[in-house]
Amino acid sequence: MSPVVNSNVMNCRYCNGSCIKKGRHRNGIQKYKCQGCKKYQQETYRNIACRSQINDQLLVLVKEGCGSRSISRIIGIALKTVTSRILSMAGEVKRTEPLMLGKEYEMDEMRTFVGSKKNKYWIAYALQKDNRRIVELTVGRRTKTTLRQVLSTLLLANAKMIYTDGLNIYGLIVPKEIHKVTKYNINYIERMNLTLRTQIKRLNRRTICFSKSLVMLTAVLKLYIWG
Repeated sequence: MSPVVNSNVMNCRYCNGSCIKKGRHRNGIQKYKCQGCKKYQQETYRNIACRSQINDQLLVLVKEGCGSRSISRIIGIALKTVTSRILSMAGEVKRTEPLMLGKEYEMDEMRTFVGSKKNKYWIAYALQKDNRRIVELTVGRRTKTTLRQVLSTLLLANAKMIYTDGLNIYGLIVPKEIHKVTKYNINYIERMNLTLRTQIKRLNRRTICFSKSLVMLTAVLKLYIWG
């Protein structure tokens, strides 16, 4: 929402409180100070990245699978700004729905790269079977430690059954009474694997657009799934 301005007062773009004139910048542009949150601001900005709707546009483009450089070209802001905004927005992302107790889950992992194609990482995540929503994910090496980060969430939710593929690590960490190795009952999560690879450019099988850092990959996945 754009600020409302009269001769001496402006509505704060952060808290919608009342701002008053408070000096000028070196280039002569009038500065305003909010009487509520005490933040300085100005009526208009020449820098596109300062506009209030930029974060909304950036989130839409992330969900459309655009890479950081594509977003930078489309919106017209610096690549470093795109990266910092994505990381900042991802840090505020939370699952909107609480976990339901006693549900069935599908769990799987898919390979990707970070930094170079010699540096393999796996995206491990779990999907609730009845509503097909991702309830937990983590990115790391293909080890017990990485998979346990996802599994612990499912166990806290008193999972009724956990379906996985034949990866031997699952047999070592998932309780036998709720674990089922199957080829056909993980269709939903296998379909999700394909959707993620299709819609997120950095996850395509044949690409040089892979993430340059683990933090950035995790941030993009959080925004895409729960943003």
